[in-house]
Amino acid sequence: MAISLFDMLKIGIGPSSSHTVGPMKAAQMFVTGLQEDNLLAQVSRVRSQLFGSLGATGKGHGTGPAVVLGLEGHVPEQIDPTIVNPRMDEIVSSGRLNLLGAHEVRFNEPDDLIYHRKETLPFHPNGMIFSAFDSEDRIVSEKTYYSVGGGFVVDDKAAGADRIVEDTTKLPYPFKSGAELLRLCQENQMSISDIMLENEKVWRSEEEIRDGILQIWGVMKECVQNGIRNEGILPGGLKVKRRAAALFRDLKNKTRMDMISPSLGAMDWVNLYALAVNEENAAGGRMVTAPTNGAAGIIPAVLHCYTHFCPNSDEEGVVRFLLTAAAIGILFKENASISGAEVGCQGEVGSACAMAAAGLAEATGGSPEQVENAAEIGMEHHLGLTCDPIGGLVQVPCIERNAMAAMKAINAAVMAMRGNGEHFVSLDKVIKTMRDTGLDMLDKYKETSRGGLAVNVIEC
Repeated sequence: MAISLFDMLKIGIGPSSSHTVGPMKAAQMFVTGLQEDNLLAQVSRVRSQLFGSLGATGKGHGTGPAVVLGLEGHVPEQIDPTIVNPRMDEIVSSGRLNLLGAHEVRFNEPDDLIYHRKETLPFHPNGMIFSAFDSEDRIVSEKTYYSVGGGFVVDDKAAGADRIVEDTTKLPYPFKSGAELLRLCQENQMSISDIMLENEKVWRSEEEIRDGILQIWGVMKECVQNGIRNEGILPGGLKVKRRAAALFRDLKNKTRMDMISPSLGAMDWVNLYALAVNEENAAGGRMVTAPTNGAAGIIPAVLHCYTHFCPNSDEEGVVRFLLTAAAIGILFKENASISGAEVGCQGEVGSACAMAAAGLAEATGGSPEQVENAAEIGMEHHLGLTCDPIGGLVQVPCIERNAMAAMKAINAAVMAMRGNGEHFVSLDKVIKTMRDTGLDMLDKYKETSRGGLAVNVIEC
């Protein structure tokens, strides 16, 4: 199966790729299917049922509004984030929604949007069932979907292979492991970004690839700026205060010599970039899943570090960075998981850290072996990381966790670049270990808010 960079790094909205982006896509897929099967005119109402992690923490993740607006035909990469909650309020108060924006049906929230907090569907924790009924309340169509992390969605036909994207495109340089990727680089005297670029050309021209990558980078930069600009309290009830704007003002008023030391001055800025992105995510703003929304601040923060603090950084380096990050993300997607509901936060923040570390090593001239080493270091030191959001919100500890992981990614790249690429634990071994650890992890530590900090910190 083939996965593109543009599958791994998708433009969407917050606060969660698996709980917001994926469900919106699934709902839109369901009603589009009704239209394609000439069933839409028969539909009088649609019931959406959310299971597993979606049922347990969906309210805090904005899953309900995402599903309802998906039924109206909206898609994550195009929707204006500012209309989501007002439109949801309008639908609830009027008791009517427009399937695909064209066919009006009745809507009663308690009956038509159901959160099953303790029930899970087979194959994956993020399950959904959509049922369309006619005027006599008979089922016209019913389908099951799974949001498997990073905004990826599969239906029940793909169950059991839910980490694989349904694309059979033949790639010039296919790889399914880090070892295979390194072998391709050695045999063809190519970098990892070169390999990834050639594979991307089966879908798009080189100009389109570069333009698309720079568009993604543009959204990342805009997200940072929005995070710096916006202030106040994040939604959801925890009363978490946004910090990025105040931190930015503080940093602008200091010279680097005012900070801990000249060499550590960049640390404050990297923290700022990560906090800004994840505060925007928590507020439902526009983001790039990298590879998920919960871990969306890590790659932008490290990329900002590259462009602002690395000598000789340039646009070409940004392209190489993101091509390489995507290649590493594909390895995690195909061989383990990037879903916090499946393997804990090690699958989200850990994968993002590895991707960012590899991207930075590539952009600063690292060999394929050094890049692979950087990714391995980034993941190895996130093994066992649980997903335990307080109140089911992507805020505590998620926002700070991105800042910490961004710094780990930079250090991983630095350590790898100081070596020659030889190391004891391979990337493939650490990916397998992450997968095995996730399987062993209790469900209460996998985005259900029934363990860890989520039960040991009082919501206030």
